[in-house]
Amino acid sequence: MKCTYLNWDAARGWSSQPNLTADARPPMSQLVLYFAARETLAANPVHADLVARFPGARIVGCSTGGQIGRDDVTDAGVQAVAMSFASTRIKVASGNVIACSDSFVCGAKLGLELASPDLAGVFVLSDGLMVNGSRLATGLSSAVGRSVAVSGGLAGDGDRFGETWVAADAIPAKGVIVAVGFYGEDIRFGHGSAGGWNVFGPRRTITRAIDNVLFELDGQPALDLYERYLGSEEAALLPGSALLFPLSIRDPDAPDRDVVRTVLAVDRQARTMTFAGDVPQGWSAQLMRGQFDQLSEASMQAARQASATHTDAANGDCLAILVSCIGRRLLLGQRVADEVDAAVQGLASGTGLLGFYSYGEIAPHAVSGVPQLHNQTMTVTTIRERAA
Repeated sequence: MKCTYLNWDAARGWSSQPNLTADARPPMSQLVLYFAARETLAANPVHADLVARFPGARIVGCSTGGQIGRDDVTDAGVQAVAMSFASTRIKVASGNVIACSDSFVCGAKLGLELASPDLAGVFVLSDGLMVNGSRLATGLSSAVGRSVAVSGGLAGDGDRFGETWVAADAIPAKGVIVAVGFYGEDIRFGHGSAGGWNVFGPRRTITRAIDNVLFELDGQPALDLYERYLGSEEAALLPGSALLFPLSIRDPDAPDRDVVRTVLAVDRQARTMTFAGDVPQGWSAQLMRGQFDQLSEASMQAARQASATHTDAANGDCLAILVSCIGRRLLLGQRVADEVDAAVQGLASGTGLLGFYSYGEIAPHAVSGVPQLHNQTMTVTTIRERAA
């Protein structure tokens, strides 16, 4: 596998590493991934430029809450990678959703398009506001089989929660889900996911919820309790302020499999909260808050988990795709580069890096191995080919 990393900014246009002339491209570029702010995608022909540079390649990307490169995190410009495989076949499946209730069906449909005995892994990008990420992950996994690892993330729109866009061989648009399947005996994936948040306050029971909409905790309106803990100033800034205070939810029948959920929207009249993934009725919930050093340490742990699976000799490059939550970026502020630096330290030497800040991260659970939606985590997917 060979990777060419590209970036674009308004002042310099496109540049690449290794350096390519305007007309040059890596041989047999089969897949291009790119990440950019929605404003950048709206104002510049990013997708068309990449199509022209890499004819015949599948072009997949999304809007973000910030782009991750090896040296920086930025809201401006574009980060991209063009991938050429020696023996791996890829296939791209895409669909559109109109409402969150379509998420499972759309995920299953995409999974059925990709399913094959030689399917080795799936990377998915999804609209971040119109999709229930946990139902999407479950639908995909149900079709491709639990032995196939599914990872990826939900597109972002900074801290605005306006629209999120995904590109699947077409101009980026809202409501799009795209899944890339990788096939063959030589492709290798590694996965890691870690949060680094601390719980606080009492553990409560989810007494009323439908899918990803939370109505009541301990028989009381969920939004009432949430606002009480946040205080009047932070409560007035919902849903954005909720990114700093996610929920840890736990299945009472599997207490070692906590997952984290973050708020996407609130209904002040109905006193409900809508999360990026399911908040099952009967599970427990507890508020969380983060500390800088612990978040960075978790990023290193996730990178180490993803790198630990690569024990055989590699053929060419190794790529690490980082998907971190916008809530982590808002909390870290000017120290956001610390978690990227920590992830780099956890990766094997020479590993290339690309990523984005999301509204939700999809990766196998560290304990169960089942692909699912995470929130407020750093997730790392490494991709490489085994040496022939």
